Amino acid sequence: MPEQTDGAGLPLVLVVDDSRAQRRMLSVQLSRWGYQVAEAASAEEALDLCRNQTFHLILSDWMMPGMTGLEFCRAFRALPEEGYGYFILLTSKSDKTEIANGLEAGADDFLTKPVSADELRARLRAGERILGMQRELVGKNRLLGVALDQLQKVYDSLDRDLIEARKLQQTLMRDRHREFSGGSVSLILRPSGHVGGDLVGSFAISQRRIAVYSVDVSGHGVASAMMTARLAGMLSGASPDMNIALTSGQDGFRDAWPPEMVAYRLNRMMIEDLQVEQYFTLAYAEIDMATGQCMMVQAGHPHPLVMRKDGTVEMVGDGGLPIGLIEGASYQRITFRLAPGDRLILVSDGFTECPDAAEKELGTEGLVEVLAAHSALASTQLLEAMIWALSNHAGTSDFPDDVSALIFDYRGN
Repeated sequence: MPEQTDGAGLPLVLVVDDSRAQRRMLSVQLSRWGYQVAEAASAEEALDLCRNQTFHLILSDWMMPGMTGLEFCRAFRALPEEGYGYFILLTSKSDKTEIANGLEAGADDFLTKPVSADELRARLRAGERILGMQRELVGKNRLLGVALDQLQKVYDSLDRDLIEARKLQQTLMRDRHREFSGGSVSLILRPSGHVGGDLVGSFAISQRRIAVYSVDVSGHGVASAMMTARLAGMLSGASPDMNIALTSGQDGFRDAWPPEMVAYRLNRMMIEDLQVEQYFTLAYAEIDMATGQCMMVQAGHPHPLVMRKDGTVEMVGDGGLPIGLIEGASYQRITFRLAPGDRLILVSDGFTECPDAAEKELGTEGLVEVLAAHSALASTQLLEAMIWALSNHAGTSDFPDDVSALIFDYRGN
């Protein structure tokens, strides 16, 4: 027995032939096999029936007065239908070109007249198998559509959460420009996604000493953003008691660990306390506002740059190991002096490693050229010019990595 197309009954077959005898012969045979059968004496009549009822299988003569079976097939395929109708053309044609025309019109199979009962039954069963697979595919697509709708709702919820997370992360850099007694600090941060792993900032150690830093956590997703939030608390001037760089001096006044010890303490914290698989690079400098003397540590971070008052740019630092990779790693202190009018520039590798269309990175030399070309700009404008130049280099403003920079302008006391 033929399989049911749904719970309502057996497959419904439409027999279309201008010969009444041919229609009756086919209909009787189909009814014996358990099919529900409808008849049409012309293609036009069949088309009207198809507009009002869904037929699973269609047996249509090719040559008929008026609309031919081939034309009926084209018109049938053009009808809006939920399910698929398996179309078999009955023909005495055997020419390959005619068969190709039938397939192009939308026919699924052909039967040569006079029709063999065994061959007819085999073709119908083949059609039912295809209809069964089509129904199964429709069902799976329906389930897939439901799943996609649910995933879209989850994605929309996550997207809203990430937008809020981005706003919260931006508050870690609330002061994009900050004035100190002997200089000023300007910051910029462009995450590559909603949230990122870069962090730049500053805090006061005393009335004459400040610290500036640039952090780049491995990766640039949610996990990296969570780490930057943790580090922002550890390097916050708003909570001196929680600041890993600060300590109390012998006279009870606030003091700071030397830069190399700050890196050492952060490395120990990452490996012993947090025990995470992440690591980060760091450039951290302590600046004496009265003298311009700088003490700095570089831990795997891009080379800090000193832009002198005359516009020349110098690289400082010796590389160093990233934070959180090697237990007991040691870090070296770097010293240099700023003169009034000089600037200290810290950047993440989102600048230096940003590729162009040919996969060529901007590099430190390229960044130096950008700085030299815009040395006359104020620091806040210079940061924007750096972003513009990077966009021009990459050919897009959607950078592959987080981009951040800090500029300290030294005025002197």
